[in-house]
Amino acid sequence: MSDRLPPLTALRAFEAAARYLSFARAAEELNVTPAALSFQIKSLEEHLGQPVFRRLNRAVELTEAGRVLAPGASAGFDALSSAWRAARRLGDQRHLTVTSGPGFTSLWLAPRLFSFAAAHPDIELRLSASLKVLDFDRDEIDVAIRFGQASAEGLYVKPLGNDWATPMMAPALAERISAPEDLKNCVLLVDEVTERVDRAIGWASWFKAAGLGQPDQQIASFNTPDLAVGAAIAGAGALMGRASLTEGALRDGRLVMPFDATLSSTNSYRLVCPEGTETRPHVSAFLDWIETEFLEIRSLETDRRFV
Repeated sequence: MSDRLPPLTALRAFEAAARYLSFARAAEELNVTPAALSFQIKSLEEHLGQPVFRRLNRAVELTEAGRVLAPGASAGFDALSSAWRAARRLGDQRHLTVTSGPGFTSLWLAPRLFSFAAAHPDIELRLSASLKVLDFDRDEIDVAIRFGQASAEGLYVKPLGNDWATPMMAPALAERISAPEDLKNCVLLVDEVTERVDRAIGWASWFKAAGLGQPDQQIASFNTPDLAVGAAIAGAGALMGRASLTEGALRDGRLVMPFDATLSSTNSYRLVCPEGTETRPHVSAFLDWIETEFLEIRSLETDRRFV
């Protein structure tokens, strides 16, 4: 028995039909007629020497041979598609896709992209805001900005810096705050994402460091950082604000930091991309740009007292 593979078109027809268990839906996906798809599958069965489908009145089902072949065919086409996308991206120096968390994307990255666009008008930047760890090949991601402690084996990693947090609030609210004890009379705004990712920079940790015991006043929680920051800017309460998510609001005076006591995050920001791609011109340009921009966060550390 020969191990020679059947034509790729016949395998493709089988893979789609096995996935849908429908010749009609498979033909629609492949943009061929049902008759043409049926011909390709018959060709594969002749090549194999046995049927891969059992034809019923209004449906089809896989034979034992078809059930053995289907997983490998599906995995093979997935791998081929992934390799094809990766090869195409190697020649694409105009498009750059960057992923980062929704809060970081909306509050820090997106507002300053004009400077990258101005410096690199030949690069079309696409942002993908997600807390999911995306797959570089499958999701066609060039660069990921990650916050945490996870390992990145087999990837190029450029450290950007640690984050830190301290109580932040609108200027009008800060006028009524003269000592840490006054926070016990404030609504505490909670960014649930930060509390989940790094409790070391949460309200409980800051109250403990300030000798205030545990916070027991009214709390308003938000499931995304941008909502929590927006509430703080509106004067709804005091936020345990992260520098990376509030840098813009601090610089233009929408938020202030009434106390110098500051908590360091146990996590850090890092830029990650597939090893070897960091030298590609459009990726390298973004790496250099974001490293420079990140210095703006570090400059806010002046006069901070880390506890």
